[in-house]
Amino acid sequence: MTAESTGTEALREKVRALMPRAKEDLTELVAMRSVADARQFPPEECAKAADFLVRAFTEAGLQDMRRVTTPDGTDAVVGHAPGPEGAPTVLLYCHYDVQPPLDDAAWETPPFELTERDGRWYGRGSADCKGNIAMHLTALRALGGPDGRGFPVNIKFVAEGSEEQGTGGLERLVPLQPELFAADTLLICDTGNFERGLPTTTTSLRGLANVVVTVSTLKGAMHSGMFGGPAPDALAALIRILDSLRDEHGNTVIKGLPGDGAWDGVDYPAEQFRADAGVLDGVSLVGTGSVADELWARPAVTVLGIDCPPVVGSSAAVQAKVSARVSLRIPPGVDADDAQRALAAHLTSAAPWGARVEVEPESGGRPFRARTNGPAYRALATALREAYGKDMVQSGQGGSIPLCNVLAAHFPTAEIALIGVEEPGCLIHAPNESVDPSEIEHMALAEALFLSTYATPLRPAPAPPTPSPRKDGSRP
Repeated sequence: MTAESTGTEALREKVRALMPRAKEDLTELVAMRSVADARQFPPEECAKAADFLVRAFTEAGLQDMRRVTTPDGTDAVVGHAPGPEGAPTVLLYCHYDVQPPLDDAAWETPPFELTERDGRWYGRGSADCKGNIAMHLTALRALGGPDGRGFPVNIKFVAEGSEEQGTGGLERLVPLQPELFAADTLLICDTGNFERGLPTTTTSLRGLANVVVTVSTLKGAMHSGMFGGPAPDALAALIRILDSLRDEHGNTVIKGLPGDGAWDGVDYPAEQFRADAGVLDGVSLVGTGSVADELWARPAVTVLGIDCPPVVGSSAAVQAKVSARVSLRIPPGVDADDAQRALAAHLTSAAPWGARVEVEPESGGRPFRARTNGPAYRALATALREAYGKDMVQSGQGGSIPLCNVLAAHFPTAEIALIGVEEPGCLIHAPNESVDPSEIEHMALAEALFLSTYATPLRPAPAPPTPSPRKDGSRP
């Protein structure tokens, strides 16, 4: 057995022995109702979670752990630990706020009580993102920081307190206190593996361009018996406008936006996507590209909501004015402002019968693509392979993390890697969120191995596999 493999196995055993402690951490964290919205939960719940992080990461070997108030009024938790002279600096990121539980009745177990069932740990935030907090703590404890040996690299730690609310407090803190974030490598631990047990780095994030479109046709609603027919129905006009955003195959078609992008990372089999998304039997997937193309390389439009009379309480009337909220996700390479303008122009030009259209832009977000050819990615690929026994793959993510673009703009030479304990079975943001504890264990080991070998990797890591793009756009 080589010294290299001996070191890996020693860390593996340390991490395995720390898993009961990880469950204790997560039990305590999930019990804190840290929804960063005072209209729903007391702010003291977020304060309790922040104070837990200060105590726990201090015990794990970090220094100067403290709360820092961000411009949106919420607290980030920061700290650091010095490594050997000349060692690189790694930032560890996570967030301690969570989504609200939504429908309590839809939970099979209490949302703010960590519950083990069928080998998984259930509770709000168990994966997103308190499971990643437990992962960080386990990795740092496995490296033995408090015993006087210190850490093999310089470490910075930042935990966000309002990520789920999207109020941008941490993004605005970056230019105000850049010293808290400056690092050679930034591990953004708020994503996860493409599937359980498959080590994955997220290298692409879609951007966002939302608008609210309002259609007006009459001075006021009119009786459908007396005026229906020739009277222009605002709701019917809106339906036609929204329908024009997709072609007969379901492809998003907005003038000025490319719709033929191809994804060059991990494939996403159609049957796996159907299961992950809960697509009903007999209902077809839409679009003519592969699932990965449609998710990560092409624009995708979604109607998020419509303001019009609900079925219950509706009357026999031709509608005069209705609105819809339209979301446009965009892949890297597409400018968010240009996309928003193209969407607004499309909605306006698609109006039938001379209907009046007003488009109100909402806040957007730029897409992100990671640079993956540096030493940190090579070390991370090695660490993930050692932890999982499988080569790392690269995937995209449909969601947006605006912080990544802010960090990339302020630290252009830093490598940004998105990893974490989440996988499709976690049901993040939904009732019955859960985490597979084996993902915490494997990712904690991978993080510990990465921190141990980043400056001097164990051996060159293989390049991530790049499946050949499909020739005909067909689905398996």
